[in-house]
Amino acid sequence: MKAIALTDPDNPRSLALTDVPEPSLDDGSVLVRVTAAGVNRADLVQAQGKYPPPKGEPETIGLECAGVIVDPGTTDRKQGEEVGCLLAGGGYAEYVAVPEGQLTPKPKNLSLEETAAVVEVACTVWSNLGMVAGLQAGDKVLIHGGAGGIGSFAIQLCKALGAEVAVTAGSEEKLDYCRELGADIGINYRTQDFAEELKGWADIILDVVGGAYLEQNIKSLAVDGRLVVIALQGGPKGTLSLGRMMPRRQSVHATTLRARPRPMKARIVADTVEHVWPLIESGKIAPNVTKTFPLAQASDAHDYLDSGAHTGKVVLTVGE
Repeated sequence: MKAIALTDPDNPRSLALTDVPEPSLDDGSVLVRVTAAGVNRADLVQAQGKYPPPKGEPETIGLECAGVIVDPGTTDRKQGEEVGCLLAGGGYAEYVAVPEGQLTPKPKNLSLEETAAVVEVACTVWSNLGMVAGLQAGDKVLIHGGAGGIGSFAIQLCKALGAEVAVTAGSEEKLDYCRELGADIGINYRTQDFAEELKGWADIILDVVGGAYLEQNIKSLAVDGRLVVIALQGGPKGTLSLGRMMPRRQSVHATTLRARPRPMKARIVADTVEHVWPLIESGKIAPNVTKTFPLAQASDAHDYLDSGAHTGKVVLTVGE
């Protein structure tokens, strides 16, 4: 089959379409012919050699895709079934082997291309906001990077569940985009200090920056506030004032989805489908695909994502 491979370890843009062996199936997995694959910032980091796949998972980049089952293996799935796939790797390819528990149905109102843009982001957002932070109606939620794929989805989820939403973004255009999705408060991190604007406001913070924002995040948390860190775009280390946190009963959670054991991923997928898929199918959450590229142009897709020009998700189209 054809798959994207990094041809020069020292050049993260040396992504070329290459002939590789078709994946074999282990017990409980299905073979999916990929129609489209989502592009995520973690893919860029893997191409830089800084985010290798977990042991035993494909070296090929790609954390989410959608397509059609062509071999159900030992499962009870049906050949021809359209599915979304949460992956630890392998999405930038014509075929991928997927554990059954990491399959989602294709939302009735979405194309396969759109489905490829929601699987990983939906599981990430729901597992952190819903399952870790316990998001409820009336909560005040701060979302960093509100205009990106994670942020775009998180805004819509929070509003659909009755929360109040503040976001940070780097331009007025991106803040306007976030407001169109439902954000109540927009903060330009280039000209404003979100900790001063939101001091003690947030019940939940969803953070993709990490260490550089740690102290400001704690200042922004309300009593019983929960900070959930899911990426480290601003580095892994920061200053944490336990003395400030303890009387306010605040907590910090740092999570990642890719490295979790398969049974845990299966629980997350099932919980996400139960709670989030109805919101997608009712139109309360849209996939927000900003641009698509053919699989062979994966390097261009990475350039575009890395430029920061995008809002929402970027998708690679693989085949019919």
